[in-house]
Amino acid sequence: MKNKAILRCLLLSTLFSLCALASGAEKIVSRPVDWRAPGGGRIPEVRFRVREEPAAEEQLPKALSLPAAHVIDSPPIDGFVPWIVITTTNRRLADLELDAVPSAAVVGQFTAANWQRDFAVGIFDTGASAHVLSYAASAVLRLNNRTYLTNNTITIAGVTGSVDAYVSYPLGLFMGGLNLLEPNQTPDREARLPSTAGMVGEYNVSVLVGQNPGTNPDLVTAVGTPMSVFWTTVIRNDQPVTSVYKGQSYTGPSLTFYPAGDQNAPRFRNRVPLELRPLGAAAVQYVPFSTEDIFNFDFSPSSPSVIIGTGSQSLFFVHSVDLTEGGRSAIDRSRFMLDTGAQITVIGDRIAARLGLDPDRWEFQVPIIGVTGETIEAPGYYLDSLKIPAIGQWLEFTNVPVVWLEISSPEGGKLDGVIGMNLFTEYNLILHGGGLFLGDDPALEFERIVPPLRGDIAPAVRDGRVDMLDLAEFGRTWLSETGQAGWNPAADFISSGRIDLADLAVLAEQWLASL
Repeated sequence: MKNKAILRCLLLSTLFSLCALASGAEKIVSRPVDWRAPGGGRIPEVRFRVREEPAAEEQLPKALSLPAAHVIDSPPIDGFVPWIVITTTNRRLADLELDAVPSAAVVGQFTAANWQRDFAVGIFDTGASAHVLSYAASAVLRLNNRTYLTNNTITIAGVTGSVDAYVSYPLGLFMGGLNLLEPNQTPDREARLPSTAGMVGEYNVSVLVGQNPGTNPDLVTAVGTPMSVFWTTVIRNDQPVTSVYKGQSYTGPSLTFYPAGDQNAPRFRNRVPLELRPLGAAAVQYVPFSTEDIFNFDFSPSSPSVIIGTGSQSLFFVHSVDLTEGGRSAIDRSRFMLDTGAQITVIGDRIAARLGLDPDRWEFQVPIIGVTGETIEAPGYYLDSLKIPAIGQWLEFTNVPVVWLEISSPEGGKLDGVIGMNLFTEYNLILHGGGLFLGDDPALEFERIVPPLRGDIAPAVRDGRVDMLDLAEFGRTWLSETGQAGWNPAADFISSGRIDLADLAVLAEQWLASL
C-alpha cells in the first residue's frame, strides 16, 4: 500500500507540474475524426475549448469523478457504428401489391454479378425513415439502371440542405452483420460473404438510390426503420468485428437478426419502452404513381417504402428522458428519437433553453457536413446528467456530451433530441421491432458489459493490473493522436483523440488497481 501511494503521488505530481507550465487564458484544440451525425451528416473534426490556467478545483478532468457503479460517467462524444452487409434481389410482387414482405431468408435472384464478392456495406439506421443506397453501392449491386430505377425522384432533407434521389422499383433487400463476412482479411484479400445464411430482410420494397454525386457528397447507405420494425436485432459491443472491403476498413459490433417473437433470441432483464411515432402505423408500403390517362396507368413507386398509417414515416422514440445541468432540469421529455445511425447524442432548442445553455460558451464544437456538402458549426456541452427510465435498472449518465442541433420530427415540428450510440458503448443491446397495428410495442433491452480495467493498456500483457508495463505503454503513446504511428486507443481514456494530461490523470487514479 505504501508503494502504491508513493507511485500514485509521483504520477499526480507529474500531472500538476505539467499543468503549471501552461499559460494564457484559453485556446481551441482541434482533433480530426470521422463520425456519423443524424440526418446523414458527417463530422470531420471536433474542437475543444481548453483553459490553460484552470482554477485549482477544476484542474482534474471530469473523468476522475466516482459515480455509483450503475452510472456511466463521461461517455465518449462518439459512439459505435452498427455496420451491416447488404445484398439485393429482383424479388417483388404484382403491381398495386404495395406492402413490403419480411423474409427470414434471401429470396429471388441476386442483382449483383457475384453475390459473394459484390455487396454493399451500410449502416443499420433507425433514424432513417426509408432505405437508402449510395450511388457507389447501387453500382456494385447493379441497380443504377432502368431495370431497377424509376424515373421518379424524391428529395432527401439533411441538416444543411437537401438532394434528390431516385426511387427504385420494388425489389428484395437483405442484411446481415459484419460477423457474416469471411474472417482474417488482409489488404490483398478483401472480405467475402461465404454464405447468405443469417441474412434477413424484406422484398417488394422500394428504396432510394443516390444519383451520380458530381459536386455533392454521395449519400450514406442505410437500412432504416422500415426494416428494423420487423426484426429483433442483437447488438453485441463485447464482440467487435473488423472487415476490409474495397480498401475501406469497417469496425463495429456483431449484429444478429431474429424474427420478432423468436424464442431463440436472447433476452436482457433491463428494458426501455419505445414507441413507433407517429402512432397508428399499419404497414410498410410504397406509394404508386398514376396518371390521369385511364388507358396508361403507371404504377411504379412515386415514393419509397416507409412505415405508414394515420401519419407517415414513423420512427422509434424513447418514452421519457430526464436531463439536468447547473441546477436546471428538463424532465420527462418524450420527443427524443432513438437513432442507431447517429454516433452523437443531440438536444434541440427547447431542451437547450430549459437547461440555460449559452450558444457562445460551448465546451466543444463539431462541424457537420450535410448531404449537399455544406457545413454548419454545432456547439457541444457536457451536461450534468441524462437519465432514461427503464424497467429494471435505469440508464443513467453523468458528464454527458451532447450536441445542440435542431432536427425535424416525423410528427411535425422539431425533436427534443436524438439518443445516439455514444451512450451505449458499454452495453450490449437488443432492439425489439414492433409498433405496427395490433402488434407488440417496440423496446430496447440492455445489459452492461463487464468493462476492462481502465489503465490496463499494455497490449501484449493485459494482465488485469495497472503497473509499470502499462506506464511504459502510456509513455510510448504520449501526445500521439488518432491515426498516428504509436496510437493506442486504450490509452485515450477520455476519448479526446489525443493522449495527454487528462489521460495521465486517469492512469494515476487507476495506479496499481487490479481486477
